[in-house]
Amino acid sequence: MVGAAPGSYGAGMGNSAASASSAPDPGDFLGIDASLGADEQDIRDAVRDFGRSELEPRVAEWYESGTLPARELAAEFGKLGLLGMHLEGYGCAGTSAVAYGIACRELEAVDSGLRSFVSVQGSLAMYAIHRWGSEEQRREWLPRMAAGEALGCFGLTEPDAGSDPGAMRTRARRDGPDWVLDGTKMWITNGTVADVAVVWAQTEDGVRGFVVPTDTPGFTANEVGHKLSLRASLTAELVLEGVRLPAEAAFPEVRGLRGPLSCLNEARYGILFGVVGAARACYTSALEYTLSREQFGKPLAGFQLTQRKLADLVVEVNRAGLVALHLGRLKDIGRLHHNQVSFGKLANVRGAIEVARTARTLLGANGISLEYPVMRHLANLETVLTYEGTEEMHALSLGQAVTGIPAFR
Repeated sequence: MVGAAPGSYGAGMGNSAASASSAPDPGDFLGIDASLGADEQDIRDAVRDFGRSELEPRVAEWYESGTLPARELAAEFGKLGLLGMHLEGYGCAGTSAVAYGIACRELEAVDSGLRSFVSVQGSLAMYAIHRWGSEEQRREWLPRMAAGEALGCFGLTEPDAGSDPGAMRTRARRDGPDWVLDGTKMWITNGTVADVAVVWAQTEDGVRGFVVPTDTPGFTANEVGHKLSLRASLTAELVLEGVRLPAEAAFPEVRGLRGPLSCLNEARYGILFGVVGAARACYTSALEYTLSREQFGKPLAGFQLTQRKLADLVVEVNRAGLVALHLGRLKDIGRLHHNQVSFGKLANVRGAIEVARTARTLLGANGISLEYPVMRHLANLETVLTYEGTEEMHALSLGQAVTGIPAFR
């Protein structure tokens, strides 16, 4: 673990009881992970070890080149049981919500794009089919998706309908027993490599979801390039031109925005855990750097202003970790409300960005180099702030929750 020699933390505590106990671990200052169950710790260790050995050495190259070996990673994540891991049956691991959150945290400690890859597969595409699909749809897709043999994407956002999904222009119309879909979806993670797309469209009886094999005639996925953030992630525009589907391609029961919004809530939950990993990575990078970098005859970490910044970082990382763990425990007992997910997404992403920005200052000019993870995380977090609900929309959600007055319109 990074940090000073044992016993140097907590100096000035005198003869208090605190000084007799072990000094806090700089990497987990409040000992948050001590409350994890054995299975949750095993998952943490497995994902962290895989991240350090297989992902960290390669992620800067992926980020710089704007690529991701999606099929290779899907197979590895499938072996680890990470895809749809919080779902029950159909080849899914059926872990606790906290275990899934911890996995997201460890993936995003490497890069937000990797957590996004797993989130889109499990919490958007797989969750949509698991929660709203027919038994036939579940049996056809979920086992292969859990194994990483089939990739999915989630088509909701459109070029002119981001925060207002009810304004989507994609249409599905009946033509005899079939459905015919026309429209465009934008900013779709995994779209260029997906085998199946969950597409939401307006119909005569409200918004409905459709399971669309991506080899269906009329379906096209175009890569979105020139990104300055989430570069280790594959992003697409989906174009549907007369995509003809059988009647059984539609989700059988759900109507309206309840369907897609329930999926977004699952993805937001993964985000509020994931960004704790990004923040932790920035903090630990800054701590290691300032302990080793000398200026004016002593380590940067020995200066008061540096220590004040490090104190701010360790407070924010641990605050966000506590929020995530508490919300995870609520989810596991069935008491997590979507407004509380908004709280976690808003607070933790905002906090992670501040951690990344401050950590960048501690690394000086090196903070903008890909040799260090900080600027990469900072750029990624600017996107995470926007997707799965912008900061403004989550603030309005909390405002309505505490006042009872909707301000969206």
